Amino acid sequence: MRCWTPATNSRKAWVSDWRSLDPAALEREYNARATVSDIDAELRAYREASTPMYDALECQRNLAYGPSPDETLDLFPVPGHPEAPLLLFIHGGYWRALSKADSVFMARQMVAQGVAVAAIDYSLAPAARLGTMVAQCRRAVAWLHAQRLARHPKPGHIIVAGSSAGAHLAAMVLAPGWQGGLQVPTDVVHAGVLVSGLYDLAPLRQTLPQTWLQLDAQDVQALSPQQHLPDPYRPVHVVVAEHDTAEFKRQSHDYAQACALRGNPVEFVQVAGRNHFDIILDWMRADTVLTRCVLALAQPGD
Repeated sequence: MRCWTPATNSRKAWVSDWRSLDPAALEREYNARATVSDIDAELRAYREASTPMYDALECQRNLAYGPSPDETLDLFPVPGHPEAPLLLFIHGGYWRALSKADSVFMARQMVAQGVAVAAIDYSLAPAARLGTMVAQCRRAVAWLHAQRLARHPKPGHIIVAGSSAGAHLAAMVLAPGWQGGLQVPTDVVHAGVLVSGLYDLAPLRQTLPQTWLQLDAQDVQALSPQQHLPDPYRPVHVVVAEHDTAEFKRQSHDYAQACALRGNPVEFVQVAGRNHFDIILDWMRADTVLTRCVLALAQPGD
């Protein structure tokens, strides 16, 4: 594990400017699937680890948080503790794949540690635009906030987490400016744990994901977390895998550095021996960086 404060760290290890890359190199940098030998096995591991959670734990399945059929979530409460903090996980899949059923592998570990877990579905590309997905994730937070208040006057922290494209969506949930429209407090989300994410959408317009995202210049400005940083003092943990590409690392580093300069408490961590896909399975164990991040952020008063 490598951990440092990004505002004081050199960027020598990262690609300094994506515009300096030729088209083929840029394509390689944003092709996460090419960094592993068997992508089907990596993705299958999510479902195989998640499926047993539904039988092993109390779960409220397919709760509707919005008007679209895609807007549902699965909730694993901590039995007898409606005040428990909540980890809200937003799955990746480059905004076009996976689901909540692939995304609850951490539930047993988190619930045992006193942290409830929710995993959401959202509409996928190319049928849905990215702005729609962002709005859906924010509605999920507002719905969970209302439900938790109905069960306890002072529920614990909501911590939003996501992987890859899910980290982008989680970062847009951390962004300010939308909370009033959904009648939730500005601090409705206490903190974020963002894993191998994308925070500047501009390079994606030059790579394969543009074929299903169809981003324009306005989308890049409106939907890039790098342009919409969390309110100061909101804790943010930004995590990358050792075997992520240089551009995924650079994007994560730049976002973490911008947050730190804004006044957010930031930890930037590179996890040794992990790739873009298997890193999030570390949430299944108690002795990992990802689990320790969530448990630290879930503490009252943090």
